[in-house]
Amino acid sequence: MKQTPTLRMTIGSSDCDVLGHMNSAVYFAACNKAGFAMQSAIGWAPGEANKGRRYSFAVVRSEADFLAEVSEGQVLLIYVGISKIGTKSAAFENLLTLEDGTVVFRSTWHSVLMDLDTRQSVTIPDDFRTALEGRMISA
Repeated sequence: MKQTPTLRMTIGSSDCDVLGHMNSAVYFAACNKAGFAMQSAIGWAPGEANKGRRYSFAVVRSEADFLAEVSEGQVLLIYVGISKIGTKSAAFENLLTLEDGTVVFRSTWHSVLMDLDTRQSVTIPDDFRTALEGRMISA
């Protein structure tokens, strides 16, 4: 995934567990935060209306690989890209690296577009699809 990081974060003591490394839940929280930042950057801020539509993606399946430990004080760069866009769904590729480029985590989130008012999946509208296509990467 060659692109600009979507999010940068420094790991604090509250991000670490009793084993002395970043807790697995923090990896997913970082990907979630970066995904929302990416969606906001393309003009579809989660929870906010875009032309009267309040849409956001909801993860329905996740695949993850934990590749290296992360410790307190280390800085993570989180990258989010899209590898596939379907009728109502998209596959989001998340990559977490240390500042030196060491890959520590990667995951694929298979997500459906949800209307936040009806709580139902919806077809990705053309204007949203065009915005998403600008974030396409090779998986």
